[in-house]
Parts: sequence; structure tokens; C-alpha cells
Amino acid sequence: MKTTLKLFVMLFSLISFAQTTIKGKITDNTGQPLPGANVIIEGTTTGTSSDFDGNYILTTDQVPPFKIIISYTGFETQTLDVTANNQTVDVQLKEGNELDEIVISASRTPERIFESPVTVERFGLKEIKNTPSADFYGGLENLKGVDINTNSLTFKSINTRGFATFANTRFMQLVDGMDNSAPALNFPLGNLLGMVETDVQSVEILPGASSALYGANAFNGILFMTSKNPFDHQGIRGYLKQGITSQEAAGDNSYTDFGISMSHKFSDKFAAKVNFGYLKGTDWFANNIDDKNLPGGTRESNINYNGVNVYGDEVAANIRDLSGLGIIPDVVVSRTGFTEQQLTDYSAESVKADWGLYFRPWENDFEIQYVGKVGTGSTIYQGAQRYRIDGFSLQQHKLEVRNDNFFVRGYVTSDKAGDTYVMDVLGPNLLNELKSHADWFGDYIATYAGIELSGNPQGLTDAEKHAASRAVAENGIPAVGSEEFQQAFDKVTSDTNFLTGAGFKDNSKIYHGDANYNFKDTFKFAEVQVGGSYRTYRLNSFGTIYADAEGPITYSELGIYTQLQRSLELNENLELKLTGSIRYDKSELFDGFFSPRISAGLTVNENHNIRASFQTGFRNPDTQALYIGLETNAGTLIGGATDIGSLFERNYTVSQAAQNTFGEPNSLPQTGAAAYTNSFAQDQDGNIVVGNSNFTEPEQVASFELGYRGKVEGFVIDASAYYSTYNDFLANENVIAPLYGEVDPDGDGVLDVTNPETQRALFAIQNGDSVGYQTYTNADETVNSYGASVSVSKKVFGGFDLSANYTWSRLDFDVAGNPNFQTNFNTPEHKVKLGFGKTEVVKNLGFNVAWRWSDNYFWEASFGNGEVPAFNVLDAQINYRIPSIKTTLKAGATNLLAKEYFTAFGTGLIGSQYYLSLTINNL
Repeated sequence: MKTTLKLFVMLFSLISFAQTTIKGKITDNTGQPLPGANVIIEGTTTGTSSDFDGNYILTTDQVPPFKIIISYTGFETQTLDVTANNQTVDVQLKEGNELDEIVISASRTPERIFESPVTVERFGLKEIKNTPSADFYGGLENLKGVDINTNSLTFKSINTRGFATFANTRFMQLVDGMDNSAPALNFPLGNLLGMVETDVQSVEILPGASSALYGANAFNGILFMTSKNPFDHQGIRGYLKQGITSQEAAGDNSYTDFGISMSHKFSDKFAAKVNFGYLKGTDWFANNIDDKNLPGGTRESNINYNGVNVYGDEVAANIRDLSGLGIIPDVVVSRTGFTEQQLTDYSAESVKADWGLYFRPWENDFEIQYVGKVGTGSTIYQGAQRYRIDGFSLQQHKLEVRNDNFFVRGYVTSDKAGDTYVMDVLGPNLLNELKSHADWFGDYIATYAGIELSGNPQGLTDAEKHAASRAVAENGIPAVGSEEFQQAFDKVTSDTNFLTGAGFKDNSKIYHGDANYNFKDTFKFAEVQVGGSYRTYRLNSFGTIYADAEGPITYSELGIYTQLQRSLELNENLELKLTGSIRYDKSELFDGFFSPRISAGLTVNENHNIRASFQTGFRNPDTQALYIGLETNAGTLIGGATDIGSLFERNYTVSQAAQNTFGEPNSLPQTGAAAYTNSFAQDQDGNIVVGNSNFTEPEQVASFELGYRGKVEGFVIDASAYYSTYNDFLANENVIAPLYGEVDPDGDGVLDVTNPETQRALFAIQNGDSVGYQTYTNADETVNSYGASVSVSKKVFGGFDLSANYTWSRLDFDVAGNPNFQTNFNTPEHKVKLGFGKTEVVKNLGFNVAWRWSDNYFWEASFGNGEVPAFNVLDAQINYRIPSIKTTLKAGATNLLAKEYFTAFGTGLIGSQYYLSLTINNL
């Protein structure tokens, strides 16, 4: 053992690298330091950032001569020569524009936004400092082409180019290369469990399909968040935000947001960091009591009332059918439900921490990283139902090895559901626990029958008879907030059987590995990259969400890709940049897919860039679309994987009529596959037809894009237009599967009511011997969307920043001809955003104002459909910097006009936030 150790030490000591150190100070043209300016060695990802005083130090193994690129938002990028070791390179940057900023996401290699082959948006340190939003994540909403749908105070869902729901599985969120999606939910919970603001280095957004480089699910866009490396950013940074949230329904409530980052470079070989964030506030109350069943209806005016944010009133029955009595009216009556405020306290909380160990064994760009992240939080999530996310936790652990030319990383993501419950499911099951549905309807019918049989001596109207019957039926139900109520509430929310309870349990995991190598030092004719990824899903909901009652479900997918990029100088005024990428992905559940991307960018006279691209993408069905097996009183959600039948099976009671007529047993088993192989459906005219949904397949998209970036007489312009075509669009269908008989014995897709087996199946439906399913499948129809966006910015009035952007989005689909098909486009056709501010109006004093307007649009999702009215929002902040103590004070407000609005049907109205913040030592 000692001999082995000695050999290792000897070999280690034999490896040596030349070291080059560059240092300097970066200032603007007035001599003011520029904190957070990027310093990158040309052609590499090796770099650093300037500190609060504008100073920087960069160490590399590269031997001079080489070039460094220095950039800062709003200033012109400079490229400078390094000719010697220990060289001091002081830089004074000239006022420039955002197109000079360096991005990595578009091509997996550093390049200016100006010459990026596709549309890309960036939110850097300057934007984070100056955003009037309550946090940096909310500030992304002011970017061109970006939508943020607000689910709750702490859960915001980012999307680009349409097809948005809060369960946004079409959009990826990567934090330091790690997919931030919760394995059980298939999507990230905004920044609830994400990054601490003082550790954010930059944010980049790629709208549209990006599967050629980033694989499955890089479908409608990707959000990249990059943290600060402790080798480049040392010290303690922190912030404290204190304020109130104000909403008509919830009132004024305290709001606290705190974060701290600590990082230290122990030597040229080892650095470490720790971050912690805490947020607490009160969520936006959702109190929409509009009647889903009768426009303008109320509990008093409609006996079958079903409120949007009222739960339990969906339990309804025809009281004549229940009673069998002719004196009982032939009407449907619903139970009295609970408002959402009676089922949740609306507390919003986020607690998150992350830590990293960074090792550079040879004191150069070769780096080994271990990063851990953990977070827990409480919020409201709206999917097919309204969820109270309570104590939900997510953790990630990553090991990565990288240098300028390559990276290899592996990470694991796991989640736990905590005390989360579903309010839509809680309502009916809590009512049944407090007073059974049978007893409630029994009392209602008995009271109504008594009035009729007594000759109605009081001369009650029909409405008064129903009111009296409801009052008697409500007798015996404990009051909300009572000890009996709370006991029943706790029992139902801890029960994970959705037929009787409302809680869910999960401990699913994702194991992911990916790698990339850049051959820029090997091949001179072009920059060539190759890479790949491998992912394994391990679904473990203990049978509460997925069809995994017999044990965890595992499956894997892999992908490989390559990209070639070459710049051609056509003449002194023209430069052509060509990029071609192709990726192959294979899931063990589906056939493999090739995803190509080609692009060309032509730079004219250094101030104009014209680009064109063709991109493709695909989206594997998410874990729920494949393996959900969730029984509720309203029906069963069943995944579309081909092996779902072997994983989900239940026994169901058979009617006495079927036992007598066909000799069926008193119970029969049925697997989830019946929804796909033996089921009925209804067409748009209400006729019964063969259902038999197709098992789900990957969705595909092809997108064409044209764009222009340029500088014209002080104006900075960035414009793009796209057209996207979606095939095998993932969708849901409602079917009903009989317990006996065959729906389509001939297999021709045509319902033959003369066939005896089909007649048996129809008999089963008529006698209630059937199971209703919502399936996950693909639409036959092609779905198209197109749009355009343009942003213009300019320095005005002696250095004030003025910006404006406009986004236009359209869905190209025959909605009238396909009334049962929901695309969930959920995007306004027109959006306008304006910004005005200055980082230094007078010495150390700055401000920023952001205004945005959204056109009205129709929201459609599983929870419900409805119109979202047009709205406009004004956010503003003023800040004062105290350089001597490296502190920034800020006062800000969101929705300053106090015009409450919502971005999705069923959510709470978004009120205003007013805050004061103190930030220490953050760049």
C-alpha cells in the first residue's frame, strides 16, 4: 500500500504546467469600477469576473501570447493581447450594448449574442441588480418573448413560444448543468427550490427547439442558470428584503426574503462555497366562486352549483334517480363544498441551501467539482387539480470534471412529497368523512319528500323546498375549524388512497450523466464538438401516483450528438458563420430519433447580423404520461406506456343485471391497458364511438427561424420570426372501458352494434359495469404555431437606458373542427414591454422602471378553461450604492398601479409587492 502511495505521489509530482497570471482593473469611461465584468480567454470557457472594486485576477496554464475578451452588459466588448506572465491589463470599457455580451448556451461555446446562430436572451449581473421585480427570477418576465405564468407567490412557470401550463414539461430549467425538474412532477417548481440570488452569475434563455444539443424535452425552450465559481468570487455576500404583499382578498401581509453566500479560495488548488436562502410570505388567495355549471350561478340560485375555487360541490346526483320516487323532481343537486381558504392557510415558504467543493489539482483550468443542493417549500400548484404543496423537498448531488475543452458530469435528483395534498380531491372525500354522501343525499331527499307528502302546508316555492332540504342535509356536519373538523381533515390529507384520501407520497429519483468535448485545439478547419447523455428514471410513489404499487418503475434513455461550427471571412465587410448539429436519442421505450439543426449567420460591416436556422426537437412522454395510475372518484388517470397493463390492475364489482343476463361473476379484474385496447369514446356530436386510444409516442417539432441583430445610429435592434410544426402532439382523451364484452371485435375502428360482443360491451356501459379513464396519447392532427418578436434599445437624455420589445404569437390550428382537442397554447397574441432607467442618475443613485402589457387570451388546461383578460403592470425600483461598505439599498414595488390580474384560469389574483432591500458585497 505504501509503495502504491509513493508511486502515486511521484507520478502526481511529475506533472507540471506553466502558469500565467493576469490581473488588472476594469472601469467605465468615467473611471467608475465595473463589478462583475467578464474576463474570458478567447476560444475557451476559462475566465473570471471583476470584484466590487472592478479588480480581477486570472490564472491559466496557457502560455502567452493569447487574447482575453472583456465584456460587461451595456458596454462594448474588448479583445486584448496577453504577451507575458504577470501582466497587468487595465481596461476602460466604452458604452456599448447588450449584443456584446458573451453567451454559451446557444452553441455550447462562448460567443457574443450578436453572432449567436439562434435567438438567445441573457439576464446578467447588471440586470439582476437593476430589476424592479421582487427577485431576479421574476425579472425574467421583462425579457423579449418570455412569458411567466404566476401560479402563486413562490411558484412561477417560465415559458417561450406558447403551449404553456404550470406543469410545463416542454420547457427545461438547468442550474449549473443540472435539470431542476422534480422527478415526481416532471417540471421545476420555479425558483422555489432553485438558486440563491447572491450566487447567480448569469441567466440565459434559449426560446424554441434545442434538442440537437440538449436532447429530449429541450422542446419549447431552455432556461440556463449559472452560479458563481468560488475560485473567481470570494467573500461573504448577502441580502435582506422586507416588505408586504397586498391583495384585496388576502389583505396586507408581511414578506421576508433573505439570502447569504459564502465562498473562499483556500489556495490555487481548492475553493469552496455555501449558500442559504429563506423566504416566507402569504400566497395570493384564490377565491373565484364563479359557477362552472351555470354562468352567473351561485350556491343560492343553482342547486347544482360548482364553484371554480370551491371543492366538494362537484359531488352531485340526480335526486329522482337516487330515490326512485316520482314526487322528487328530476334535477341534479350538488353538495355544499368548501372554499379554498377553508382548506389551506396560504402560507408560502422556501428554504434552500447549496454547497460546492472545487478542486484544481494542477492549478489550471482542470477542475473537479462536487455540488450539493437541497430545498424544501410550501406553495400552491395548479395542474389537473389545485395542490397544496406542503413540505415538498428536492435534493441534487453532482460530481463534475471539466476544463476548457471538456466536461463530464453526473448527478442524482430526488424528491419527497412531504405533507402535500390535493384540494380538489380533499373536498369530496372530506365531505364524505364528515357526513357520508349517502346520508347527505338521503336526508335531502327525505326532507323534500316530506314537504311534498305533507301537501306543502307552508306554500314553499321550489327554491325554498331545496333550501330547506339542504339545511337538513347539512345538519351534523362539524363546523370548519372545529376539533372534529380538524381530525377529519388530518385523516383525509394523510390518506394516500384518492378514493378516500387526498395526500400523496413520493420518493422518485433521476440519475443523469452527460459529457461534451470540444476539439477546437485539434481541428483547425472548424470547431467540432461531440457529446452525449444518459438518464435513468426511478419512479417510486408507492402506488399513490404511478402504477408502481408492486415496486419502483425504472427506465432509461441515452443520446449522442455532434456539432460543427465554422466562420468564413468572405471579405473585409462580410463574415459568414455556419453551424450544423445532429443528435441521436434512444429511449428503451421508443424507437430512436435524429434531431438536426443547421444555421447560418452573416455579419455585415460589423454592425449587422442576419441569421437563419432550421431546428428540430422531440419530447418523450413524461413520467406521468407514461406510468400514472391514479384512481379518483371522478375517474382514473392512466399512463400510455405499452406495459401499463402489467403494472395497473383493479377488481371491480359487477351489476346484478350482468350476473343474471350473462352469468358474469360478482367481480371482474381490469387492467389499465383496457383504456387503449377495449374502450368507448364520444365524438364531437356526442355519439358513442370506438375509443381505444393509441399508446403514447414521442412528440416532434420542426421550426424555421429568421433573425436580425444590429446597431443603427445608436439604436440596438434584435428581431426574429419563427414557424413551428408539431406532429404526434401529446394530448389527453376521455374513454370508458367495459368490464366485459368487446368494443371492436373486428379491429377496424368502426362500432358494429350488431356484433354480440359489442352488444355485451354496450350493456356493461348502460349498467355501470365500466371504468372511466383519462388516457395519454398523441393527436392525429398537425399543430402549427408562428410568431415574431423585436426589441429596440437606446441611450437617451445623456445616458438613460430606454428599451422596448414586442412579441406576436399565433396558433395555427382548426379549433372549431376539433372541439374536443386542447392544445393548451395559453399565450397572448400581443405583448409589449418597456423599460426606462439609469444605473447612476447622480453619483451612486440609480433607478429602473418596467411596464408590460398583455393582450387577452383563452386559457385551457385540465383544471378548467376560461378567458384571461388583458392586463398591464408597472414595476419600479430606486437604489443607492454605498461603495465604502460595498452595500446597495433598494426600494421597489411590483404592480405599482395595484390593478390585480391573473395569468391563468383558476389561480388567485396577483396583487402588489412593496419591499426594501439591503444587499452587501454582491457584484
